[in-house]
Amino acid sequence: MLTLRKFLEKINTGAGDPASAKSRPLTVRYDEPMSRHTTFKVGGPADAWVRPGKAIFLDYSARLLQAAQNEGIPVFILGGGANVVVSDRGIRGIVLDTGAFRGVGKAEGGAVQVLSGTDVDDMVSRLAKRGLSGLEFLAGMPGSAGGAVWMNARCYETSVSDVLVETEILDEDFRRQIIPFNAEDFSYKKSPFQNRNVLILSARFAVRNADPATIRQAAESYRRQRADKGHYRFPSAGSAFKNNRGFGSPTGKIIDDLGLRGLSSGGAQVAPWHGNIVINTGNAAAADIRALMDDVAQQVKAARGFDLESEIVFVGEW
Repeated sequence: MLTLRKFLEKINTGAGDPASAKSRPLTVRYDEPMSRHTTFKVGGPADAWVRPGKAIFLDYSARLLQAAQNEGIPVFILGGGANVVVSDRGIRGIVLDTGAFRGVGKAEGGAVQVLSGTDVDDMVSRLAKRGLSGLEFLAGMPGSAGGAVWMNARCYETSVSDVLVETEILDEDFRRQIIPFNAEDFSYKKSPFQNRNVLILSARFAVRNADPATIRQAAESYRRQRADKGHYRFPSAGSAFKNNRGFGSPTGKIIDDLGLRGLSSGGAQVAPWHGNIVINTGNAAAADIRALMDDVAQQVKAARGFDLESEIVFVGEW
């Protein structure tokens, strides 16, 4: 088996012509701290972190993923790092970062195509400037467009699936494929891509024409609400647990009613102002966050009989 460094040197040959490095960049780092790439600001090193530039992203990713599968090298696909906690030991294999694959296309047929690495809040701002409405509910949310589709992100009573038209993926056979939206494939914070080993390339979202000032006003309102809820005070992932209508109350209220605000484990803490936000107070380890969430879930189970489901995805070598 090739060493990881030799493997990437082989894959990278020809991927970034030095004569056109500005337009075809490829960044590779070894033992890269994942704390630099997640909103929680925790996580140990990735054996290799790779960010292909926009110009080479499609061809490079297909070649990398296929070769890695043949060699038995694991690849973790990273979007904006907003709902991810990487273990303190880090991630073995390769992290494929989609952050350079960004862009918002022209509106055609009442929909706009957005590349998967596009920052969600930036997407909303760009659409507002064009007078295109429909995605304001995502304003202020961290993460990427691809991650939002993968998670079927939901906020303010609206889900990504409510505006999704189609998704372009690199499928299990490393071929580009368009997946038309099918409501039966989506549910609360669930998408069909969570059960498939695919790379989301882009998504088309439904939009409509509206006054740019009105769109910006709505987007700013959502950003203020997030700020008022304390989403930006400390590194976090926003909501820690999913809500379940069967519980009769939002998860945050259940945790609040049990007096668990302020509960801590090492540098991780249940936010003193909101029961369903776990924060990094400054020196948290990934293990602290996981231990705290396990503690909260166990106390809720013991007191109410409810099984909380983590909204945060724990990845890496635990």
